[in-house]
Amino acid sequence: MQPADSQLTLLARRVVEPLGYELVGVEYFQKGGGATLRVYIDHERGITLDDCTAVSHQLSGVLDVEDPISDQYDLEVSSPGLDRPLVFPEHFERFAGSRVRVRLSEKVEGRRKLEGVLLGLAPGGIALRAEERDWEIPLTSIDSARLIPDFRARPDSH
Repeated sequence: MQPADSQLTLLARRVVEPLGYELVGVEYFQKGGGATLRVYIDHERGITLDDCTAVSHQLSGVLDVEDPISDQYDLEVSSPGLDRPLVFPEHFERFAGSRVRVRLSEKVEGRRKLEGVLLGLAPGGIALRAEERDWEIPLTSIDSARLIPDFRARPDSH
């Protein structure tokens, strides 16, 4: 994912938020012979194909004018999915208490991957309960973090 202060993230935020959506994250990657700019959006009522189309149309126009990517690329606008990525500090605060999978860019106490319960933000990073102990992980050490979907039936659902 692109950092919160990257040119692509700031540009996407300027388009997505005034339309009433949350910007979850921005990915730019090259694969095979082409490149992809993927923008994840969310809304409290969920995301439909019409939402993705509306954001794609607006964002495409701004990208054409500002031209931040010199190479040819495909633009994809998507919901974050059930295994929603956690990108910005406010995501880690909002989803405290949820199960998460964290992949680290560097080893922390000999580990590159952790799964556990997100406790929230800690000074300079996140707090995570995994492997029967609490961990404090610097935000700069997180390569990716995603929610782990909970498919268990809830007592109040039928």
